[in-house]
Amino acid sequence: LASLLTKAKIDLIIMTEKELIEELKVQLIEQLNLEDLEVADIGDDMMLFGDELGLDSIDALEIIVLLEKDYGVKIENQEEGQKVFKSVRSIAQFILENQAA
Repeated sequence: LASLLTKAKIDLIIMTEKELIEELKVQLIEQLNLEDLEVADIGDDMMLFGDELGLDSIDALEIIVLLEKDYGVKIENQEEGQKVFKSVRSIAQFILENQAA
């Protein structure tokens, strides 16, 4: 298990921010059942909550689980979550910053 986690970290470090953004878009579409959307429909800096993409608090919980399960990163509090969940780019930056730690 430790070797798998290490490999995942190495793969993530090698992955560019742009590649991670694209991967996250695919995961969000699948995880949140956004079947009517395609990767190209989600802008890198599009607001995830509110008027643009329109995600809700249930979606936020699913994203938290996704980040912990697939990337090993945790959102420590609501204030941090609001910053991290601003856009797909902000989620990718959070993952890359916290995976390197």
